Amino acid sequence: AEDDEHAIAGGGNRARIATLLLSRPPTNALTRQVCREIVEAAARLGGCDDVYAVVLFGGHDIFSVGQDIPDWQTLDTAEANEADRLFQRAVEALAAVGKPTVAALTGYALGAGQTLALAADWRVSGDNVKFGATEILAGLAPAGDGAARLAGVIGDSKAKDLVFSGRFVDAREALELGLIDEMVAPDTVYDTAVAWAS
Repeated sequence: AEDDEHAIAGGGNRARIATLLLSRPPTNALTRQVCREIVEAAARLGGCDDVYAVVLFGGHDIFSVGQDIPDWQTLDTAEANEADRLFQRAVEALAAVGKPTVAALTGYALGAGQTLALAADWRVSGDNVKFGATEILAGLAPAGDGAARLAGVIGDSKAKDLVFSGRFVDAREALELGLIDEMVAPDTVYDTAVAWAS
């Protein structure tokens, strides 16, 4: 995760919008180190007086496939519990930035990646993005408060459907469910997020 500030002119004042970029090609899988970096970047951005809004972005190809499952399956119980706590701290840190946050979603937002996106105040997605609480497909429960956060956004019954089935949801259904707030052409996702933030 890295942050990059972009100056946007607006309302006579020069507002600064920061981009928190998930950068772990090719899938932006969330490892323990990535979660630590999200916590650090969110704290830094939250404390910057000249940053007025934050865009969470995984790049033009993919937001995040969630946990790095092959890595997480090698962890013993204590390590897995610590990894879960680290992920929870990353989600909480993003939610606590204290400034408007918008997730710009491309490609896939799955499992823990979807949960991370739900920590943002507003979510914009390309019309070709796939969503899902897919942890069950690897025999895992949603990391951190993933199920509760999902239920808080789309309701208990719909959240249970997604968590129990692990099924993929396309962008249209995600919009209907309330997982996202706006659906746009894939190549305009980032610009739309910046426009909303500005």
